[in-house]
Amino acid sequence: MTIKKISIIGLGALGVLFGDHLSKKMRTEDLRIIADQDRILRYESEKLYSNGEQCKFHYVTPEEDCGPADLLIISVKFNGLENAIKSVKKHVGDHTIIISLLNGITSENIIGETYGMDKVLYCVAQGMDAVKVGNELTYEHMGMLCFGSKEPGVISPKAKKLAEFFEQMDVPFELDTDMYRRQWGKFMLNVGVNQTVAIYKSNYGEIQREGKAREMMIAAMREVIALSEKEGVQLTEKNLSYWLKVLGTLSPNGKPSMAQDVEAQRFSEVELFAGTVIELGRKYQISTPVNQELYDKIKMIETRYSVQ
Repeated sequence: MTIKKISIIGLGALGVLFGDHLSKKMRTEDLRIIADQDRILRYESEKLYSNGEQCKFHYVTPEEDCGPADLLIISVKFNGLENAIKSVKKHVGDHTIIISLLNGITSENIIGETYGMDKVLYCVAQGMDAVKVGNELTYEHMGMLCFGSKEPGVISPKAKKLAEFFEQMDVPFELDTDMYRRQWGKFMLNVGVNQTVAIYKSNYGEIQREGKAREMMIAAMREVIALSEKEGVQLTEKNLSYWLKVLGTLSPNGKPSMAQDVEAQRFSEVELFAGTVIELGRKYQISTPVNQELYDKIKMIETRYSVQ
C-alpha cells in the first residue's frame, strides 16, 4: 500500500513548513489539515504565509468523516498533545503511519499508548531555521526529517514506505537505524539551544559565536550526556560535536521555538527540556545545576507575562 492521504495537526512553524511543501506536490483533498472550527475560521480569514507565499490548505474538523490517513503528522506543541491525540481519532486506521515532530523524548510513547506503538515511527526534525510570527513563516533552511524504528539496526516496512513517499515528494529526509540515540541527541540540542537563546532573548547567532551564552548552552548539553548513560543511550562528546555542526548551519537571525514563545509571551516547553533533565537528575542522583538555572530563569520570565 502506497501513501496517498496525509493528515497534519498543528500549524506551528513545522506544520506550516512541511504542510506548504506537500500541498504543492499533492491533490488538495489528499492533504487534510485538522483544526477546530474557530481555528479554521481564523486561518481562512487571516491566511497563512510561507516565505511570503500564501498557503493553500484543505481544512477539516476533528468531527468530519474523511477516512483514515496513510500518514498522520502530529506537529503541535507538547501542551497541546493530549487534545491533538483525541482530535485525530478519525484519521487513524489499521495501516496509518504516525510521526511526531514534537520536541523531547516522550511524545511517541504517549501517542502509542492510544493508537499502538506499531503505528508510530520515531522522528526528529532537524536543521531548519524556521521562524513563525503571527501568520507568517520565514526560513532559509528547510532542514530534514530523520525517522526510523526505535530498535537499533532495524528498517521496518513502514519506514521503507515512508522513505519512498518522501522521495517522491522531495521532502529532505534520512532513514536512521539508531533513532532513539538521534532523538536523545536532538533533545540534548534543544535543552542547550532553546533555553539559552530564550533567556538571552536573542537568536542562533548568539550561541554560534564564542561567549557566555555558548558556554552555558554546551554545559546544559553535557548534563544531558551524563543522564543519557544512565538511560542506556550513551551520548558522547562526538554526538555533541555533531549537533554543534548542525547548529552552525542555521541562519544566525533565526530563532528556536522557545525564544519565539518568550517573545510572544506564550508559556514555553521548559518542562519538556530543563524539567525533564532535572527530574532525571533526581532519579539518578546526578547534579544538573545549569538546567536548574535555565529552568528558574525561564519560569521567572513567564511570571512577568500577566503583569506586563
